[in-house]
Amino acid sequence: MQAIFASAIQMAAEGETHQDTKPLKGYGGRSVVEVISDDRGDTYRAVYTIRFKEVVYVLQVFKKKSTKGIAVPKKDRELLEKRLKSAAAHYKEWLKSERI
Repeated sequence: MQAIFASAIQMAAEGETHQDTKPLKGYGGRSVVEVISDDRGDTYRAVYTIRFKEVVYVLQVFKKKSTKGIAVPKKDRELLEKRLKSAAAHYKEWLKSERI
């Protein structure tokens, strides 16, 4: 599981797409991506964004606990939203520092 996540994130950093990735629904296209992996009967997800040029932000890695459906649980979705906003703010500041 960890090897799949690491490989997917490394490939994203190199501008490539891992075969086990798919866009996370509700985020407008392929800018927020998830990788799903099963390990010992449990399902894990890694969610990252490639929305920003030159950088990949890993937003969350978690064990899927819901027994109903494939949707991301509300608590995890709220955390993803918060981290995506933080990533955007961080990227904006990083761009400013690069121009100095």
